[in-house]
Parts: sequence; structure tokens; C-alpha cells
Amino acid sequence: MAKRVVLFLATNLAVVLTVSLILGVLLPLLGIQVGGSVWGLALFCGVFGMVGAFISLAISRWIAKRAYSIQLVEAGHPVYDMVARLARDAGLPATPEVGVYQSPEPNAFATGPRKEKALVAFSTGLLDSMDRAEIEAVAGHEISHIANGDMVTMALLMGVANALVMFLARLAAYAIDNFLRSDDRGGGLGFFGYIIVVMLLESVFMFFAFIPVAWFSRQREFRADHGAAGLTSPGAMARALQRLEESRPVRMPRENNTMALAKIHSHKRVSLWATHPSTEERVMKLQHYTG
Repeated sequence: MAKRVVLFLATNLAVVLTVSLILGVLLPLLGIQVGGSVWGLALFCGVFGMVGAFISLAISRWIAKRAYSIQLVEAGHPVYDMVARLARDAGLPATPEVGVYQSPEPNAFATGPRKEKALVAFSTGLLDSMDRAEIEAVAGHEISHIANGDMVTMALLMGVANALVMFLARLAAYAIDNFLRSDDRGGGLGFFGYIIVVMLLESVFMFFAFIPVAWFSRQREFRADHGAAGLTSPGAMARALQRLEESRPVRMPRENNTMALAKIHSHKRVSLWATHPSTEERVMKLQHYTG
């Protein structure tokens, strides 16, 4: 589950920084300066912030397939048939694409721009280490993410965060530029210096903007666990989470942090930036599941 979100966020940040370069050239050409047209700047940041988030969402499935060399499976494959049945039970309008990727780490993720265009992928480590009921619970969790429209909600949340980050970074860079200017208006950051400072500030501000995004991610993990419990059983989902928690051995390769956010489970310590609640808390909520 963590893979889904980090893939999305990493792509989102790349898009935002690319858009920043474009805006750095485009805004002056259109006569929009930070000090002279704050409302114009806010409008452009709002539009481009939302566009950046939804571009990330639109290409998320394509990126996931290539980043993980995912092999798609078709009807007749046990995992595909399991996902298809759960998708029908969850009321999805179409069966997601189903794929398998090579990794010793037991995990799975779902991604895609909408319910009709989704992907659910399982690692070989998960398929080899879990029994059928546990795999089915994991699949139910990912199907619940799709049914809940979590990726679209994440895109909306990131769009708002992008807009604020882009806007505040430009205001701060403008203030720094003014501070460095002399009385005769000489000096300052300069054109390229201003763009570089804006991009650095965006990276810093995005770090803090991720706090509410991570909080939302933790809440949706609880909802997806609840959905999986309804589609399968609370016990199977709890066992699957405990099995994932036990997969801590150092035999697992260190993963690029940009791939960590969309997976069903994360070994990262719970904090303001954690995308997943603790396994203990998730299992406890499943034990109190009432259907």
C-alpha cells in the first residue's frame, strides 16, 4: 500500500518542480509579478497545482507497471479470478488489471486514475508466503482502496497542497529578493536565482505539506482494512497484517524511498509523516470490527 502513495507523491513533486520551471518563464511573459498581482499568482498556482496532482494520478498506473516490471495476468489465473470476484462484491464497475512483480518483500498495492482504470499488483514474496485466505484479505484491502476512491481524494488533497506550496514559495522568494535589493533596486536574486530559490522552497514546504497528506493516508488504511474485513473476514485481514509485520528480516533489499508509499504495509516508524498506522493499532481495530 505504501508503494501506491509514494509513487504518486514522487511523481507529483517531479511534476510540480517541472511546472515551476515553466511558470518561472511563463508568468513574467504574461506580465504577472508576485508583488504586482498576488491574485493572478494565486490563480495560476491553483490551476497548475491541481493540474500537477491529476497528471500524477493519470500516469500512476503506467509508471507503476514500468517501475516494477509488472507482469499482468488474465482470467483463469487464480489471483485474477480472486480479484475479479472481490471487485464484483465491492460493486466496482470493472475488474482492475491484475499483475505480479518480482520482489522477496511481501507486499501489494493498487493504483490508477479511476475505478474503471485501476491496477492491483502483488509481489511474488507475498504470494509465496501467505495462504489463500490471507492473500484474499490483502486483495480485499486493495479493492477497498479503489472502491473508496482513495487515489482521487489523494489527488485533490495534493492539488490543494501543491497550490499552497507553489504560492507560498513564490511569496517567500519575492520577500527574499526584496530584502537583498539595495535602495537603488540593484542586486537581488536575479532571474535564475529567483527560480532556484523558489524550487528549493517548494521542496522544503512540500515536506511540511506532506503531514496532512500522511494523516489522510493513515485514515484510509483503516477504512481499507475495514472494507477488507467486510469482503473477506476480520481474522484473515488481521493475520495478513501480522504476517507482513513479521517480514522484517534483513534479507529484504533496501527499497528506494520514492517507492514506499503505496504498499499495504510499511515498516517505517509511526510519526507525523508516516503513511501507515502501526500494525498493532490496525489489528486492534479489526478485533473490534462489527460488520
